[in-house]
Amino acid sequence: MNTSQDTMAAKSAPTQGPDLKGQCAPSITIKNMGVSIGRYDILKDVNATVPSCKQTVIIGPNGAGKSTLVLSLLGELPHVGEIIFTPPGPRLGFVPQRLDFDRHLPLTVAEFMALGRSLWPLWLKVPKRLREENLSYLELVKATHLADKPLGSLSGGETQRVFLARALMNRPDILILDEPATGVDVFGEQLLCEILESFKKDFTIVMVSHDLATAKAHGDWIICLNRTVIAEGPPADIFRSDVLAHAFGLHQSILFGAESGVEEEPCPCCHEVHGAMP
Repeated sequence: MNTSQDTMAAKSAPTQGPDLKGQCAPSITIKNMGVSIGRYDILKDVNATVPSCKQTVIIGPNGAGKSTLVLSLLGELPHVGEIIFTPPGPRLGFVPQRLDFDRHLPLTVAEFMALGRSLWPLWLKVPKRLREENLSYLELVKATHLADKPLGSLSGGETQRVFLARALMNRPDILILDEPATGVDVFGEQLLCEILESFKKDFTIVMVSHDLATAKAHGDWIICLNRTVIAEGPPADIFRSDVLAHAFGLHQSILFGAESGVEEEPCPCCHEVHGAMP
């Protein structure tokens, strides 16, 4: 497996099915954080807060450093400054934007879920106890019917839900998703948003999204990033023409309908038109 997939694997595999209820204490504080390659600053002077048990959405134009910030949160990239988890040492679950694998590999979803969680050879069939545990996680993402399907045959939305179930096996305190709706159709994106909404009371969610309508409709806290934090706060404070123009340029702020009376496109998740913020 590559590093991103290893991050999804449990640090210590649970022996029971999922228990997502309980107190949610973790949050993230980022102080004067930066990432550079040579003399080029990918991120600089990043200061932001991720509230506990909320869905924080990171938005910004292409090349803004969104994925770099995610990899830094996961400990995959060196950085200057501080990333402080409260309490320290939370369990992290990660859903990558994509995972490169051979789609012709004869690997079922159930076998993929079992990777790294048992010393039992997969060609001798997944043990019943482990299969039942895997199914309990697939059930959380409405994907139990996919258990015996080849992993390579899944649609984009189905694949992302399986990756999400795999990340949940870590029983995370913080769930991090890097543009999980990339390559997913409208129905798949709607289902994914509904699933994530149901998880908000159980743990902190950090998600990168390029879709401003989805971020506006489903984010509780928005971090607007363009190499540094342009603004952060609830959607009402972020989806304003001045903030969007600063981060994306005037053209994007007009297209999104933050002002000028331009009608917005319906949100792909709930199919409702959300009015412009004052």
